[in-house]
Amino acid sequence: MKFAMSFFSILVLVVSGALFFQYQAYSSDLETGNGSFHYSQEIEIVYRENSLDIRHHFKNLPNQKVKIKWPEQATNPTCFIDNENSCNRLSDEVSYFAKGDTKSQSVSYIIPIDGGLQDKMLLQNIFATLTNGDVSYSVIHISTDSKTVGQWITGLPLVGQQQLSLVNYTMFSGNGAAKDLYWQAGQIKAQEQTPVLTIYAQQPIAKDFLKSLENLKFLNDEHIAIIQEKNPVAQHDERLLFLPTLTQQAVEQEVILSQIHSQYTFENSPAWLAEVVASYLVKDSIGSEKTKAIVKTLKDYMTESQQLAWQEAMDNLGAETISPATMDTLLSTVLNAKTSYFQLNATQEKGTYPLLLEDERSVYVDGLHKKDVHVILYEGQVLYSADTLLPYLGYTAEEGKNGYYVNGDNRTFRFPKESGFYVFNQRRYSTISDPITKIVDHYYVEEAWLQRLFLVELQKSDGRIQVLTQEQE
Repeated sequence: MKFAMSFFSILVLVVSGALFFQYQAYSSDLETGNGSFHYSQEIEIVYRENSLDIRHHFKNLPNQKVKIKWPEQATNPTCFIDNENSCNRLSDEVSYFAKGDTKSQSVSYIIPIDGGLQDKMLLQNIFATLTNGDVSYSVIHISTDSKTVGQWITGLPLVGQQQLSLVNYTMFSGNGAAKDLYWQAGQIKAQEQTPVLTIYAQQPIAKDFLKSLENLKFLNDEHIAIIQEKNPVAQHDERLLFLPTLTQQAVEQEVILSQIHSQYTFENSPAWLAEVVASYLVKDSIGSEKTKAIVKTLKDYMTESQQLAWQEAMDNLGAETISPATMDTLLSTVLNAKTSYFQLNATQEKGTYPLLLEDERSVYVDGLHKKDVHVILYEGQVLYSADTLLPYLGYTAEEGKNGYYVNGDNRTFRFPKESGFYVFNQRRYSTISDPITKIVDHYYVEEAWLQRLFLVELQKSDGRIQVLTQEQE
């Protein structure tokens, strides 16, 4: 009984200590501004004298220190006195909001526009943000002189606009943040708006096209603005898409790719990698021909259970950074064999690299470790990298006019580009299978032919593959 009570007392102390340290860490986050949170915002913008005068109201702030990240081009950041408490948490150097109970704080700043508003102008990253904070909801008001004719677009749903005698007024509101602001002169306007899309164009949109939008599949319900523009000057951002023509396929593809870039982080990745991930998330091949070829290769190779495991891996990518290397790690796990499929395709500018499985065992030639010799499994064959292995066996190996030439002191080979035969010491021999296979820019020798033609013995164990020449037997 005493032992039980002692053990219980120790357990209580351990748990209490853990809770204490967790609370200390939590309190530290509140003091230093490292705690994550969500907030909403209301932004009032007035365009005058070649600049945007911005009043920015942050709402639902947490009771912790909150660091402010000002736009690089912002000038005169200061307090905006909306009420007696609107700046009581703002630091003297206007770099953060101090810990406090006041939920709303207001600031103002100016974004200069050199030369004034110009047609098809995209103003990027012009709004202040809060470190470690995610915007849950935004309201944006924009006012311009009544003589300034055109359309403001933010990516948020358009609530309405009004032309008054002195000013033109536009209002947007919706879930999430708006980082950029787009201006287009002329008569372009919102032609159609759904919960996910607002489509801006100069001319009315065909009813058949609008009907087709009802069946589109998207990754999330974050709103996106699509601007029909034949010669767009600006580039896509996360919530603004510029399309020369409006088709169901173009809209679906561009919206999905925009959503996936806002939802996931891609690092050192070609454009097609995001398209591959998107294809699995919407369960439909989208994107370039290379993307479609990669998706088809994976589908044709995998068993049904592997396809289910791969789909689950794509659905659960989460917040981690995505790259060709991380995709290869996932694919290797699903296939239960190492592959560098995505990394090889990232270096392949034209066409696609085939799916190769890699034998991870070290290769030794006559007892010496050869790091540049690789063994792969391709289309049911075990292949050794001929370019690097054959020189260790006493041969020169190179591509020539009439095939692949392998020359030794007493043994010479030519493996022609066409299948069905090879030449050994000037004599032709017919074959059913190919001794040498070229994959992209590399040559490989098939395992059985390696032993037969080059007189080696293979010894395999869990960690290594021994290649023994005849003289070593």
